[in-house]
Amino acid sequence: MLRRTALAAAVLLVSSLGTAWADKVTIRDVAGRDVDVEVPARRVILGEGRQIYFLAALDREAPFSHVVGWRDDLPKADPESYAAYLAKYPEIAQLPTFGGMKDGSFDVEQAVSLKPDVIIMNIDAKTATEEAGYIETLAKVGIPLVYVDFREKPMVNTEPSMRIIGQLLAKNEIAEDFIAFRAKSIREVTDVLDAEKPARPLVFMERAGGYSDDCCMSFGDENFGRMVEIAGGINMAKAMIPGTFGAVNPEQIIASNPDQVIVTGGNWEGYVPGGNWVGVGYGADEAAARVKLEALTKRPAFTGIKAVETGQVHAIWHQFYNNPYQFVAIQQMAKWLHPDLFPGLDPEATFKELHARFLPLDYKPGYFVSLTDE
Repeated sequence: MLRRTALAAAVLLVSSLGTAWADKVTIRDVAGRDVDVEVPARRVILGEGRQIYFLAALDREAPFSHVVGWRDDLPKADPESYAAYLAKYPEIAQLPTFGGMKDGSFDVEQAVSLKPDVIIMNIDAKTATEEAGYIETLAKVGIPLVYVDFREKPMVNTEPSMRIIGQLLAKNEIAEDFIAFRAKSIREVTDVLDAEKPARPLVFMERAGGYSDDCCMSFGDENFGRMVEIAGGINMAKAMIPGTFGAVNPEQIIASNPDQVIVTGGNWEGYVPGGNWVGVGYGADEAAARVKLEALTKRPAFTGIKAVETGQVHAIWHQFYNNPYQFVAIQQMAKWLHPDLFPGLDPEATFKELHARFLPLDYKPGYFVSLTDE
């Protein structure tokens, strides 16, 4: 009798603990959908490997402990960061990987077999996800899908996306700390610009310069296009590209005659072996990146433009376009565009503090190079 009573009490205790630990909440994602999710989510599928950028910022102690599967993009899109995470967390080599929603290679049956509590998907995959009927398929087996966004409208959606991830992981307080740090870092730029009201240089933001022989991909009034304006510049392609991403032709660049050029780059050997891309990123060889940056200025699209004549050509890590660390990019661009206004601003120190406070990796430089570097 006593044993049965003790057993019943233990079952009741486990049941009550389970109820306290897992709580179903309704989360409104960045697509405006209300999604019921049990939190904290213990089993998560990342719709993109680069989502580890925000996951790691909210759980620096064990960022992969929640992950049961992820897209296979990180080793090719950002091999240095992947190698650093792999060295610290070798178990990630065994994580199941997926293709992408947009290219139709996502395996929904594999996803279901992993029994995730939630799938986190970037909003740019929304159309493909809906057209394939994945949301309905997943709903039938009780798997919620939540959209976040750090790419399409990052200056609008970064804060709500971080709060969504904070809710999913029950890391709300850390999410708010991160958001406050990000906002403070941006104000260190915007407060000065608001007070000084300097003349704004015309800036051509080249997206993934040298990735292909085509010229030239750029940004409309979002992502790096919006960031460069927050940093005190005028985005040359703003009036030419109606959406977030697009392209301009060489004649438009020459006719616009930008004061400065900022090229986004990364180590894309896995995508374009031996390509002309500028290999900035985690621990990158800055001297080698600078040589490749200078080579890009020899293209016909840059013939005779002011930025090349004055050496105001810079390169910045492409992946700032797709993660919540973009405030570091804003600080660095402000230094390039208005060096006299920001002599004491130190983007490297900001990035180091971000790593020290929020990320599991030690900081390594290599994210920015410029033809003005001595």
